[in-house]
Amino acid sequence: MSNFDDLLEANRAYAADFSDGYFDGIAKAGVCIVTCMDSRIEPLDMVGLRIGDAKILRSPGGRVTTSVLTGCVLSVQLLQVDRIMVVPHTRCAMASGTDEDLRRVISAKTGTDTSWLSFGANPDQAARLRSDVDMIANHPLIKGHAEVGGFIYDVDTGLLTQVL
Repeated sequence: MSNFDDLLEANRAYAADFSDGYFDGIAKAGVCIVTCMDSRIEPLDMVGLRIGDAKILRSPGGRVTTSVLTGCVLSVQLLQVDRIMVVPHTRCAMASGTDEDLRRVISAKTGTDTSWLSFGANPDQAARLRSDVDMIANHPLIKGHAEVGGFIYDVDTGLLTQVL
């Protein structure tokens, strides 16, 4: 027995009716969505897309990390993406405090020094979003190839609001 048996069983049921295979990895709608790892967010559903339409990059807080930026470049240069949405959300833990606040909580729970970790937390979600959108929009392999927008997703109403 495995702690994953329930998930493997669910996967078998999913695969029994799976009909979305055997197409290329191109983003059919030309969209890349950068959003948070929060499970309250269904990136494709929230903008009316379906499997194969967009590239989805997730990170804590929907932050643009080095690997997310690499994913954006590859999406634009190789996978026909011409629109990038950066989508943090309301009531996000990454906007509830600073890295130091998160380190204190984790250290209190584990007794482990976490000063070496960088989370990118910042309660000024608007400033974070502006910085992340600018980072993507001004990247030399993206600028002039894709439009970049900043949005906030409301986890309580499902509404998406364009901020930038």
